[in-house]
Amino acid sequence: MRTDKALKDMVQQKYTEIALQSKEDNQASCCGASSCSTEVYNIMSDDYTSLEGYQADADLGLGCGLPTQFAAIKKGDTVVDLGSGAGNDAFIARSETGETGKVIGVDFTPAMIEKARTNAEKLGFNNVEFRQGDIEQLPITANVADVIVSNCVLNLVPDKPAVFREILRVLKPGGHFSISDIVLNGVLPPNIQEAAEMYAGCVSGAIQQDEYMGLISATGFVNIAIQKQKAIIVPDDILDKYLSAEEITAFKASQTGIYSITVYAEKPAEASACCPPGCCS
Repeated sequence: MRTDKALKDMVQQKYTEIALQSKEDNQASCCGASSCSTEVYNIMSDDYTSLEGYQADADLGLGCGLPTQFAAIKKGDTVVDLGSGAGNDAFIARSETGETGKVIGVDFTPAMIEKARTNAEKLGFNNVEFRQGDIEQLPITANVADVIVSNCVLNLVPDKPAVFREILRVLKPGGHFSISDIVLNGVLPPNIQEAAEMYAGCVSGAIQQDEYMGLISATGFVNIAIQKQKAIIVPDDILDKYLSAEEITAFKASQTGIYSITVYAEKPAEASACCPPGCCS
């Protein structure tokens, strides 16, 4: 059993490597995992290229959704992007909030922060900043964000309840989040779990969808809704390494699987009702 520190060290090492390699290499597998598929499409991430604010240099092909598309960002909003990587979602959020707004990206990996800052400088954006930090302890004061977004990041974090408490703390009363993440429905057979983890490293940190949604509710959020859900299909050329043809057929016919969900929720407008003692201070 890995400790939380060991998991974080592994994530930081892995994403340092990802920051230094090409998008094409990252898209050969999901979440920058080591096993490659001959299939030509990336079944995790959605296509960002049509969204206003898209910057190819900031797109490392690591997402599992389009949270900014669902985030209802308004002009002048302060937006926080958790696990901001090279800045892809932050720059799209900046196009929504405009020059009168502000975007703060937070990432755990110094190489990602350096890459994002370089991209922001090239674009001349003075209202987008990137801070290195742990999203379990955000380097942001309370009640500052109108909107928080995140794309395929919380599944990598050992202490997910701490992240949701931090999201609640940083949001303004009445603020909201839109988060894309990986969850499980049902218990994956051991061989399926192994195959999925080889292809999509982020699956190893995913939890059950019911548990995920329960954490959001238990933290104190309201008006919780799933904005989008899609199945994550592990390619046959990966499954073939671990399963028989009969096992693959049975798995595909079951309701058990890996899913990308985009979730919306709001911090209550009444600050006194916002969260457990201490998190709003």
